Amino acid sequence: MVITIHQPQYMPWLGYFDKISKADVFVLLDNVQFKKNEWQNRNRIRTPQGWQWLTIPVLHDFGQKINEIKINNKEPWRKKHLRAIELNYVKARFFEQYFPHFQDILNKEWDNLAEVNICLIRKIMELLGIKTRLVLSCEYEAVEHKTLRLVDLCKHFNANTYLSGEGGLDYLDEGQFKLNNIDIIVQKYEHPVYNQMWMHKNQAAFVSHLSVLDLLFNCGPESFAILTAGERAL
Repeated sequence: MVITIHQPQYMPWLGYFDKISKADVFVLLDNVQFKKNEWQNRNRIRTPQGWQWLTIPVLHDFGQKINEIKINNKEPWRKKHLRAIELNYVKARFFEQYFPHFQDILNKEWDNLAEVNICLIRKIMELLGIKTRLVLSCEYEAVEHKTLRLVDLCKHFNANTYLSGEGGLDYLDEGQFKLNNIDIIVQKYEHPVYNQMWMHKNQAAFVSHLSVLDLLFNCGPESFAILTAGERAL
């Protein structure tokens, strides 16, 4: 049983979904401290000039957990995001097929950051055909410690293998996993290159590490095969 655990991000990049696809259980770590202006409330899309941020404005106090973060709806962020996506991808090959899914979600009123992120992640998993079981960490008891929390979640789901991102070993206490007979494997992801808007017309370079929206609008049904392709080792 392989488990992977990650904070809920806003319209995440390709490597996020590649890691989910490699696991049997994906735990959304929604009850840890929020970090503003990382990936929990923003991501990037492609533009003719390169890329731009899509950022959800939030109201927060230091130390609040992700699932406690309220969205600042005094700013018309949903309208701005939909307009930016449409403006930059309307001529993409699969725009009309995929845009309505995100339009439906962002046309709804959202007060809580984690809730909109989780809804979008579930929808993107569905569009990519990823069947991994998704659960929320707030629904399970675990020690509030950066390593022991992960170990407790692994034990709850009887997972014998924890799939970590490349940066995970910088802060994990590997000894705690060994004590509980849990193996650690590390995702090493090489970002694929695909046909991207603006590349050929403007002779521009490929822009990597964008939101997975870029892949979906450009490559459609081939997105999952592209996302999981390339040289990677666990």
